[in-house]
Amino acid sequence: VQLQASGGGLVQPGGSLRLSCAASGITLDYQSIGWFRQIPGTEREGVLCINGTNDHWYYDDTVKGRFTISRDNAKNTVYLQMNSLKPEDTAVYYCANQPYFCSGDRIAYQYWGQGTQVTVSS
Repeated sequence: VQLQASGGGLVQPGGSLRLSCAASGITLDYQSIGWFRQIPGTEREGVLCINGTNDHWYYDDTVKGRFTISRDNAKNTVYLQMNSLKPEDTAVYYCANQPYFCSGDRIAYQYWGQGTQVTVSS
């Protein structure tokens, strides 16, 4: 099983990025997929999660209204659309799967992608 997070990069404040979490060895259709982010020296924290019925939960209030999550089952991929990016969104972003439910606790997740760096700076 492998989750591949991609799409990060350097963007100016106010810009947008779309992160992808592509899976191999596992079908994401009915999995919950969470996005987390981590700043060096801090804990990995939950951002947003989508479950198997496409309900979603925000675990970070600072991204509400700016970040959205979606899935494309045909591509076995989950996306994190990030708009109106701010310097405080700078972090390494990770995706992970949870077979049954969404959670803001990283311990609940099964497999993790390798992380993709997002840097918001002018």
